[in-house]
Amino acid sequence: MKTTIQKLERLDEETAGKLEWLAEFGKDPEGGVSRLLYTKEWVEGQHALKEWMENEGLEARFDEIGNLYGTLKGTKTDETILTGSHVDTVKNGGRFDGAYGIVAGIIALKYLKKHFGQPLRNIEVVSMAEEEGSRFPYSFWGSKNIVGLAKREDVEAIKDFEGVPFVEAMTKAGFAFRDASNGPREDLKAFVEVHVEQGSVLEIEKTDIGVVNNIVGQRRYTVEITGQANHAGTTPMGYRKDAVFAASHMIHEIISMARKIGDPLVTTVGKIEAYPNIVNVVPGKAIFTIDVRHTDKEAIISFTEQMTARMQEISTEHEVEMNIDLWMDEDPVPMDERIVELIEKQCKANGLNYKVMHSGAGHDSQIFAPVIPTAMLFVPSLKGISHNPAEFTEPADLAEGVKALIGALYELGYKE
Repeated sequence: MKTTIQKLERLDEETAGKLEWLAEFGKDPEGGVSRLLYTKEWVEGQHALKEWMENEGLEARFDEIGNLYGTLKGTKTDETILTGSHVDTVKNGGRFDGAYGIVAGIIALKYLKKHFGQPLRNIEVVSMAEEEGSRFPYSFWGSKNIVGLAKREDVEAIKDFEGVPFVEAMTKAGFAFRDASNGPREDLKAFVEVHVEQGSVLEIEKTDIGVVNNIVGQRRYTVEITGQANHAGTTPMGYRKDAVFAASHMIHEIISMARKIGDPLVTTVGKIEAYPNIVNVVPGKAIFTIDVRHTDKEAIISFTEQMTARMQEISTEHEVEMNIDLWMDEDPVPMDERIVELIEKQCKANGLNYKVMHSGAGHDSQIFAPVIPTAMLFVPSLKGISHNPAEFTEPADLAEGVKALIGALYELGYKE
């Protein structure tokens, strides 16, 4: 296995070239890619991928909602190993996020078919319809349909920012709701997703491959502080109920607490608003968000309980009112230990430079993992930039990721 993978020529050029090709579907004048669910660009991109799959000898098909599959048939037709990622992008996003997992999957199947012939189990690459939630207020539409979690009632009444109903867009694109009476697929035995890191750990540590063992859990809050708006010149400092002062005290404490605990806990205050937001008025209201992530559920609970208790103390100290809205509470999702070990084994056998790490971002794998044995592979992202036209991964790193994926699919698809 080691020798044949390393003999694969021009893997870097082929992968980078196909990513450039796919980026033409939704290419923005600003240099990024906008390929939103069920848009003209999305439809054209999916059909172009279907044609490429067929040209490589894969059996290509769409499911009801628009997930695209390319299958290398195995002798045990009731067992399928799945790889792939999402085809949609954020608005004016990069050309690697999601797309790399699809391109890498097709190239990996092409290689396996050429060098090893028919596998024991079906090996299938999927170009999932949607993950980002960029057009409609719903995310993971593709993967949630595959595992049977998507609900018709969740999307029947939603519209995009231009007022286009979800159902209308889906129908116009040529797709429809999944027949829920059929239930989710039962042939899927494993899912492996390869993705750009969207962070800077691999680049900083000069490592080619990240073998993901956990996707972080997240808690997100919106905090509203209500004090008293008043004249900036006539209200003495000691008499003020300054909402921004109280909020800034809280923010300082939140970030300081997180820094003291350290990795893998990360905490971010990403949005701050002040009212009335006038230079000569003591702010009467402040609103800010908090994003807390960790690989361990109990650690998230412990930190957020300490955090909110300290915020309440500060609220009392400043004589302001505080309202906290916890609007996201997602548990960490561990990857399958057996598949992680299998990928590590293949990385070692093929001389790949790797590290085991967690994912600080959400991915389709977190939808699959509770249902199907799942693992992820990362390749470096230049400066950690993602969701941005400047998103970039070196062709040599793209090639290493494809090699790691080939090894994982070989182990899962060709061996007993």
